Amino acid sequence: MCGIAGLIERGMRSSELPLKQTAALMVRTLQHRGPDDHGCWHDEAYGVAVAHQRLSILDISSLGHQPMVSRNGRFVIVFNGEIYNFQELRSQLVAAGQEFTSNSDTEVLLEAVAAWGIEDALSRLVGMYAFAVWDRDQRELVLARDRLGEKPLYYGWIDRSFVFASELKALLAHPLWKGVVDRKSLCLFLRYGYVPGPRSVYQGIQKLPPGCFLRFTPDRPTNDLQPSSYWRLEELLNVPPRSYEDDTQVIDELERLLTDAIQKQMVADVPLGAFLSGGIDSATVVALMQNASPNPVQTYAIGVNDPNHDEAPAARAIAKHLGTEHTEKYIHSDDALAVIPELAHVYDEPFADSSQIPTILVSRLARRHVAVSLSGDGGDELFAGYQRYESIPSVVSRLGKVPRFIRNGLGRTALSKPGVALFDAAHPFDGGRYGDRIRRLGEILTSQSPLSVHRAVHSNWPVPQSIVKGGDEPPTMFTTDRSLWRRNEFGQRMLAADAVTYLPDDLLVKVDRAAMNASLETRIPMLDHRIVEFAMQLPWEMKVRNGVRKWILRQVLYRHVPRDLVDRPKKGFSIPIGTWLRGPLRKWADDLLNRERIEAEGFFCHEPIAFKWREHQRGKFDWSDPLWTILMFQTWYQNQRREPQSTDKSQLLRADESR
Repeated sequence: MCGIAGLIERGMRSSELPLKQTAALMVRTLQHRGPDDHGCWHDEAYGVAVAHQRLSILDISSLGHQPMVSRNGRFVIVFNGEIYNFQELRSQLVAAGQEFTSNSDTEVLLEAVAAWGIEDALSRLVGMYAFAVWDRDQRELVLARDRLGEKPLYYGWIDRSFVFASELKALLAHPLWKGVVDRKSLCLFLRYGYVPGPRSVYQGIQKLPPGCFLRFTPDRPTNDLQPSSYWRLEELLNVPPRSYEDDTQVIDELERLLTDAIQKQMVADVPLGAFLSGGIDSATVVALMQNASPNPVQTYAIGVNDPNHDEAPAARAIAKHLGTEHTEKYIHSDDALAVIPELAHVYDEPFADSSQIPTILVSRLARRHVAVSLSGDGGDELFAGYQRYESIPSVVSRLGKVPRFIRNGLGRTALSKPGVALFDAAHPFDGGRYGDRIRRLGEILTSQSPLSVHRAVHSNWPVPQSIVKGGDEPPTMFTTDRSLWRRNEFGQRMLAADAVTYLPDDLLVKVDRAAMNASLETRIPMLDHRIVEFAMQLPWEMKVRNGVRKWILRQVLYRHVPRDLVDRPKKGFSIPIGTWLRGPLRKWADDLLNRERIEAEGFFCHEPIAFKWREHQRGKFDWSDPLWTILMFQTWYQNQRREPQSTDKSQLLRADESR
């Protein structure tokens, strides 16, 4: 796991700084992603420079140093991630006459590109990765990202420089960076709590979509910068579901795939452990890890002093049954207060999934003992773990029987203040949480398509352009149904929509930034693309059966862990943020939501925010989700104005020489 950055300056130099120093300055901001080694390569004649920060996991010797040049001298690579099947690929290349000087997966990837070309090489990879390859013969840069989007990669223009990096903070370090907030992206952030790809929070900067590669040739008069896809999860829904002779056959196949993926991901030359939340997904990963390990697996969990959110007791019980070496830490509001000032720097973009806080803390806990941690992320999106996969199709089916004018009328009533108040008065025992739920119900009632129903469930602010000054929400995949999805099951389409939006842009961002901030590599076995393809072609009844979600994954886990340890209501990896905003976090939030401050910054209309804040403080409704989005933007905006953007050439030269 590493950090990469680079630039190509086309035509006349747009900066007086030498290329190498600019690249070194950019990558230096990513030292947390790779504290073990660093390097730069440049070609002044073509205006190209690439740089790398290394976290040594495989072949920790200097032979794995990057940037790395291919044996034929044609290709130069900077690589972030892991290729789990590198040993098989190496054997194929050796059989074809290729020689190797290291035991690193980077060299295997580089020589695979040299031997087979970028598209053929990508089709053979099993892993998580984001990399850049400069072709010295063709004078072409290729950027590529893994199929599910585990590893991040940003790209775009700064003046006349084409730039790329693992995180935005590297781009901010470019001497000519200006950074204009994209208000369309800000509208999307208010709705979803993250900035959906391929957009970023800044104008002119994009995220390379998962499963894509991008070619850039500086000699061309124009470059449209349109990524090419080499793998698309959505297309798996066009494939008819697979049939099986019996349940045992399909359960056996899933266990075989999971076991193979986990064993490949346990290969490391440094200490390795796992996150254990107590849920189905992480318990399955840890159980199969323990089966494959001669020694107790090191597991890590976070707890909170709130029974509605605390999964530590369940994790502890599973760890005891499996015989892992378990470490847990209970966090309090003081821990959150200590982490909150760091969130904007850790996440680079506005990011409002409040489980980011325990994710940061469990990553730091694990990093005290290990350099790699496996995670159970992805199970909900692949095997239907969320309640909405059942409830929303049921609602949509029933709504289809109600005339639209009646639905619209009910929806408008539900969204009105009297409607919310009436519903909340009838359900007074959920800390005001029903205020948010009835608002979402109103949106569902007025939705025009199944995917817009799904969007309503994910929405923190239903009309974000009414909050963002000068904002205009751009279209996304949720605004229209995707006709290429031929599966009849609405639940299956919802699941796939989450897997191409919420999974890469929220869950994987949360884990990657939190772990890499602690210089911890995370690996996610369930996102091995072979498991994803298997899961997407399963009949729906293998995922949800008789009201039991993740049915098939549970059957695998039951072979290793007693049912009574895992059959319990899902809590999720969360903290009581609503309660904390009324208590220990109130003063911090009051300062960020101050009218004078918001109006001076000029992004938001203050009154709708103030209204929700007042109601939240009175305990009338729980508006923690929409309020947290505003607070996270405010924190991010405050931080990005403080990010160092020095253009002192002598300082940069001294920094580079010290490397």
